[in-house]
Amino acid sequence: MRRTQHGALLIVLMGAFSDFSNGQATPDRVPGQGHGLDVSPHQLTVLLEMANKGNSRAQWSLGNAYRDGIGVPQDYREAVRWYSSAAAQNLAAAQLALGYLYEYGKGVRRNYREAFRLYEAAALQGNTAAASNLGSMYQSGRATSKNMAQALHWYIVSAQGGNHLAQCNLAWIYLRGIGVHRDREQALWWLRTAAVQGFAPAQNFLASMYYKGDGIGRDYEEAARWARRAADQGYPPAQENLAFMFEQGTGVSLDYVAAYAWYSAAAAAGRRQSRDRVQNLVKIMTPEQLRAAKALERAQQVEQHKARDLERSPDSGSLSFLPDW
Repeated sequence: MRRTQHGALLIVLMGAFSDFSNGQATPDRVPGQGHGLDVSPHQLTVLLEMANKGNSRAQWSLGNAYRDGIGVPQDYREAVRWYSSAAAQNLAAAQLALGYLYEYGKGVRRNYREAFRLYEAAALQGNTAAASNLGSMYQSGRATSKNMAQALHWYIVSAQGGNHLAQCNLAWIYLRGIGVHRDREQALWWLRTAAVQGFAPAQNFLASMYYKGDGIGRDYEEAARWARRAADQGYPPAQENLAFMFEQGTGVSLDYVAAYAWYSAAAAAGRRQSRDRVQNLVKIMTPEQLRAAKALERAQQVEQHKARDLERSPDSGSLSFLPDW
């Protein structure tokens, strides 16, 4: 009976932690603390008992808990310790997570070769996030010679497995002809595949293409629609782009109140140009408009707290509509 209870507890904890290292994890993202998750001391005690007995999934879960400070103080070194134990048992999710820590030097000395080895081990087991990360390392030449053929291979493996980031990177590669012949149809197919499934960087990417007429017919209304979908998820580059469209009245009705609110949201996330645009809007808005804008900004902040953490956008960058000053 005791074993059954522990097994059920492990399933619950796996569900709580699974989005941190599985699925669409990316090489430069570690979700922040919080996430509305909490773990009781009793649950951690049971998890620790299982991990000490060699249960690799429990070890991986403890690594996630220490990495993100869920139920315990955040401690990257402890995360490395538990991930290492699970990775040594060939658990792909732990290899992916540990590879990230080695690649970015969190809790351990940065080591691209070790990150590459771990990503490759996980990718060969079918982990799509690790395959995407491996493609990125081949493309950039970290721990290996630059090799676009290998990068493309692993991006395709990852994208076909449903990894949205890899789908975005493939779209960019085909759109710009990086190591391949330009293929706009392939680019759009992969991009739409990610965008329609709700991946905000892909939605913003698609919005940029419609806005600029880049590889597709220019359509400001479609640009605004896709930017809005990404902005509603709390994605700062899309918030900035949507604000710019409201400020200019392009694809949407001219609306300084909405522009102020969306610029403020993006500025709060560190978008410098958005901060500057807010200051410019303040000079031309009426007191009544400013009151309405601040109220809308507060309402949006509530919604953004509900939005999930987002992954790195494709290698094309943030795809802003704003001009470079």
